[in-house]
Amino acid sequence: MPKLLILGAGTAGTMAANLLRDSLDDAWEITVVDRDDDHHYQPGYLFIPFWMDPERVVKSRRSFLPAGVELLLADIDHVDADGQKVTLGDGTVLGYDWLVVASGAHPRPDLVPGVADGALWRDSVHEFYSLEGATALHDRLETFERGRILVHVAEMPIKCPVAPLEFAFLVEDHFRKQGIRHQVDITYVTPLDGAFTKPVAVQTFGDLLEDRSIRLAADFAVERVDDEARTLNSYDGRALPFDLLVTVPPHTGAQFVIDSGLGNDMGFI
Repeated sequence: MPKLLILGAGTAGTMAANLLRDSLDDAWEITVVDRDDDHHYQPGYLFIPFWMDPERVVKSRRSFLPAGVELLLADIDHVDADGQKVTLGDGTVLGYDWLVVASGAHPRPDLVPGVADGALWRDSVHEFYSLEGATALHDRLETFERGRILVHVAEMPIKCPVAPLEFAFLVEDHFRKQGIRHQVDITYVTPLDGAFTKPVAVQTFGDLLEDRSIRLAADFAVERVDDEARTLNSYDGRALPFDLLVTVPPHTGAQFVIDSGLGNDMGFI
């Protein structure tokens, strides 16, 4: 019996399992591996700081997988591509004929000094690329009435590159509807040389930022967060003060990708 093994039961792995189960005959054995049974609808994280109930974005992974697909809940330790086998965290070894790696990208706030290891973490320094982070940010925005907000992208690549811009517009709208927009200064901080990547998008998004009185700090290569001074510092010497920093951390791939020699130093194949 031929064996198809899918590593990761997020959006990509789940879609692959459904489409391939429909396409392959019953002789194929399909197994999906992930660390737990919590499927997160990650686009929903963007709206949790403003209005969405966090419980709406989490469902059972099993509920999205069709009959004829086995779900194993375990950490992934190592892939032996030459031997066509995967070792799980509990020591179980799975053989395969075909392997799909769908282990995703993972936000790493620990990679920017002063963020996850700083005194302001989850107080004045937040992120919305995790369920915990988006929920904590919601609570902070409930009490924020005046001051300087930085919406910051640490580096590329990240999941959903337009999401930070969406957040900037949503948070601007949030304070405008409360009637306190004039008390909140918002700056969009990006490592790119403009608001986005392509010339047409750069012009359009740049105009939208200007129209909504959102400042733009481009070409900003973050060095660290200075918790004592409450500034976001770049390698070129700029230091942007903030009362609330909403950062999108650097992303890496899964650790097993690095350990197995399947990808680059950032864990991307």
